[in-house]
Amino acid sequence: MTNYVFLGLGSNLGERELYLNNAVGLIGRSIGFISEKSGIYETEPWGFQSENNFLNMVIKIHTELKPHDLLKKIQGIEDKLGRVRNAKQYASRTIDIDILFYANRIIEKPDLTIPHPLIQDRKFVLVPLCEIAPKMIHPLLSMTFEDLLLKCRDERKVTKITPAGNPDGTFFK
Repeated sequence: MTNYVFLGLGSNLGERELYLNNAVGLIGRSIGFISEKSGIYETEPWGFQSENNFLNMVIKIHTELKPHDLLKKIQGIEDKLGRVRNAKQYASRTIDIDILFYANRIIEKPDLTIPHPLIQDRKFVLVPLCEIAPKMIHPLLSMTFEDLLLKCRDERKVTKITPAGNPDGTFFK
């Protein structure tokens, strides 16, 4: 059975846009069909200090993987793209891929929480989510992404640097 999944991608080290593009390519080849891609946004770090801003985007995929298998594949992609994990909760990284939503499923396990628990607090996630699914309703908060963005208290600047993309990797003009 195929399920839709929203993934949040971010990078603030090295060739940030290249890391995002490589992650999208690997996701499309090893996880599932990419049906929608937001544009790429430049944002300030959230939850820690860094001189390097992030590039962030959201993609919607369709996959047959179960949630924990999806998590393992994502972590493999992060490792392949040079992600270094350390004890600190937030740190600069070449790539970060978060499972934002897995259909309307609610999962609360020690190693996996879906929906991602901080979506409503992060403009760098809400802005690209609103670009591709503004009317979708958060399964726990019972609000659209548009409404969550309006209520979001995150004051960090989110600047669009590329337009929304076609699933095949080309960008709309």
